[in-house]
Amino acid sequence: MKKIIHTILFAAALAAVPATHAQQPASSRIFSRVVNPDIPSSMTLCGKNVSLDRTDMYERLDRELTSMAYTHGNTLLTIKRANKFFPVMAPILKSNGVPQDILYLACVESSLNPRALSPAKADGIWQFMPATARQYGLEVSDEVDERYNLEKATAAACRYLKNSLSKYGGNWSSVLASYNGGPARISSELGNQQAENAFDLYLTDETSRYMFRVMAMKLIMENPAAYGFGLRTHQLYFPQEYKEVKVSGSVADWASWAKEHGISYRQLRDDNPWIRARKLTNKSGKTYTVKVATAASTSRAKQKRPVFNSNWVRE
Repeated sequence: MKKIIHTILFAAALAAVPATHAQQPASSRIFSRVVNPDIPSSMTLCGKNVSLDRTDMYERLDRELTSMAYTHGNTLLTIKRANKFFPVMAPILKSNGVPQDILYLACVESSLNPRALSPAKADGIWQFMPATARQYGLEVSDEVDERYNLEKATAAACRYLKNSLSKYGGNWSSVLASYNGGPARISSELGNQQAENAFDLYLTDETSRYMFRVMAMKLIMENPAAYGFGLRTHQLYFPQEYKEVKVSGSVADWASWAKEHGISYRQLRDDNPWIRARKLTNKSGKTYTVKVATAASTSRAKQKRPVFNSNWVRE
């Protein structure tokens, strides 16, 4: 008897449930509109024309552009952060003779997250490994990690990239591939596969996709609206203004130092992510530049609102 009652109740419950989407006639369903990004027939990368006529070139870029165009949150954050960090990074690239398109490499590496840390222990916006960072002049220790110093890390990235460029005879596709896969490996594969550039190499999926991620990022960042991203000026992140304080000795307690300079310890660490401990021993007497943000630049209501690329916003 109980079994019969339970069966009746279950049937009644099913009858009370509204028709599911799958049960509705096709004519009554409403689907969100999904648009495939247009792939150009060619584009420039680091000043060189890249033809996308070849089927594999088209499909590889289509994969990355489609992925980025529909990874809305991460791509939006990258555009917002770019307005804050590109004004610092772009002049350093220019002064070192490095193409501005390399900015998009940093976007792919870290989404411009100043605290980015990979499982492989590649750190900072440019994602340097510790040994490579030291090789190119950055200090990496328990107290100081200059991979998180935007200016110094960007200058080091320029040195690294120019060194790679000289190895690959000015071929930027091979330079980009080597940034992900390592110069020794790319050089070896170019020889073994008798190829002239990295676009023609058979590589691991990650490295093979890497160049096209940079290209896709460039297309989106140069014209976000064309890929469905709409931002207003006030939604961007803006460069802060700082007073620079030189520190040539030790600091017993950074929290006390911050308080003496009118900022919080959190603000100190946010603006100087290269500080990695609560103190600075500094036995060598090296001079460090510490940024102390002005009060106005930390206020959304008072800070200046320059836009690095007018294509990023719609008014």
